[in-house]
Amino acid sequence: MELSEYRPRPRLRVPGSSVPRASVPAIDAHNHLGRWLTGDWSVPDVGGLLDVMDGCGVRTIVNLDGRWGEELQENLDRYDRAHPGRFVTFCHADWDELNREDGKGLAPGLRRSVEAGARGLKVWKDLGLHVRDAAGQLVLPDDPRLGDLWDTAAELGIPVAIHTADPIAFFDPIDERNERYEQLLAHPDWSFADTERFPRFDRLMDALETVVAGHPRTTFIAVHAGCQAEDLGRVWRMLATYPNLNIDIAARIAELGRQPRATRDLVLRFPDRVLFGTDEFPPSPGTYATHFRFLETLDEHFPHSEDDPPLMGRWHISGLGLPRDVLARVYASNAARILGLTP
Repeated sequence: MELSEYRPRPRLRVPGSSVPRASVPAIDAHNHLGRWLTGDWSVPDVGGLLDVMDGCGVRTIVNLDGRWGEELQENLDRYDRAHPGRFVTFCHADWDELNREDGKGLAPGLRRSVEAGARGLKVWKDLGLHVRDAAGQLVLPDDPRLGDLWDTAAELGIPVAIHTADPIAFFDPIDERNERYEQLLAHPDWSFADTERFPRFDRLMDALETVVAGHPRTTFIAVHAGCQAEDLGRVWRMLATYPNLNIDIAARIAELGRQPRATRDLVLRFPDRVLFGTDEFPPSPGTYATHFRFLETLDEHFPHSEDDPPLMGRWHISGLGLPRDVLARVYASNAARILGLTP
């Protein structure tokens, strides 16, 4: 048997729960429903998605795939306008505008997108890892040319959902010491270990902090557990230091669930600054049930994914058992406040 075929079955016997529906109506504040990442609509059947949402107690999904221009209009037509109250779409910045008027073209583009109906700005990890200016230089989030973009988001009253870097192991060599070895073998383009091509993880986190600190009027959502789920100490410090910073838990329950006490402590300390989100597309009842179990129960040692082996790591997680009043904030009221939705 090759190691890749090894599928150990845990023999630990622990009590378990099934949580198919959120205890309070939820807002999935981080998902991808457009065509940008998948080439076609990631949710081909919107009616079927609404059935899933109704069955799981999800009142609204934030679609981070709006992009700009015609593509934004198509997302708004398909989701927000066709099903009012059930979807909220964010736009993107067109980084080609960075090369026009020394970045001054970014803010007008954001204004046009918000006028069209976008409710927030999504900034993906390509900023800091792939986006380059006309001179071929890598552009990091703390580039001064982007300051006008962040300030315009504040002026327009919209949040910036920012994804900086990726799991720390993606910046490590792909060798026997890398805990994401299987994942990186399957997706070698996810590796940022090349120090000549990519900044180091800590440099990117410093850039994120510089942006949040330098634009206190702008509401930031540092997605994926503050973009550093493996370092909750720094996430805690940043939340304590910058009142304009929020985080979501999207695509990071594997990391958070293997440190449940630290995660629970952080959520209880900052209950108004943590948002529920999955980043699982298309959303499924099983995906939602796993997230609800993680947030609502004290179950131990359960799978964080239905995949075998799981994409995000060969380990099990434990639940947080959050109090009901905190669940209400994490599930919905925090996102509703930030997005200007009816509670």
